[in-house]
Amino acid sequence: MPYATRQRQAVLRVLERQAHPVAAPELAEALRQDGEPVGLATVYRQLERLAETGLAHKISTETGAVYQYCPRGEKGGCFLLRCAFCGRLEHLECPQLEDLYQHLAQEHKFQVDPRRTILTGRCGACAKEGEHEA
Repeated sequence: MPYATRQRQAVLRVLERQAHPVAAPELAEALRQDGEPVGLATVYRQLERLAETGLAHKISTETGAVYQYCPRGEKGGCFLLRCAFCGRLEHLECPQLEDLYQHLAQEHKFQVDPRRTILTGRCGACAKEGEHEA
């Protein structure tokens, strides 16, 4: 990551420990609780920069963007899984994705943007609940 300001590092630290995607206002509140008062505009700016550098996934929702830390950075090999039933988002790292990306590029002339790839389906917990309903 290029030059990282103290504020960017503080935003990244808080983002890393979040168990789920978080909106900028929630992140700003967590920073205040950590004794790092950072303005909301600064939080948005730092989140955008983290997304540009690959250290965060930016996920557009009906109510605005949420962000999730990405340990892979620009290396790729990751994407997000979204449960259509409970809405849970999960970051997934899988080396087999590189093969899929290469196949799509070579055979179908399509470049996948892993930073924006979200697969939607049913998470394990919802699938298990569905088994009991049938």
